[in-house]
Amino acid sequence: MNFYGVIIAIVSFIIIGIFHPIVIKSEYYIGKKVWPLFLILGIFCIIISMFLHNIYASIILGVIGCSWLWSIGEIKEQEERVKKGWFPANPNKND
Repeated sequence: MNFYGVIIAIVSFIIIGIFHPIVIKSEYYIGKKVWPLFLILGIFCIIISMFLHNIYASIILGVIGCSWLWSIGEIKEQEERVKKGWFPANPNKND
């Protein structure tokens, strides 16, 4: 039996789970203006993943890169969630 697919799925699930609080905290403390950093990190991770010889490290770094890129949309949606009152707004943040 081959467990590599299941292992990659579990690692991907964990990475996505880690990015959920990253988006929430980034919007809370910085706001949606953090998206260029997410773009740079996402592109960087994806490019580096293309040059790795270890297939599993390449896959994991690719998933992390795509998670950074996906978080760009999520950070903008998080701002809308805060406006709807679903998440607390930072009273000290100057947006």
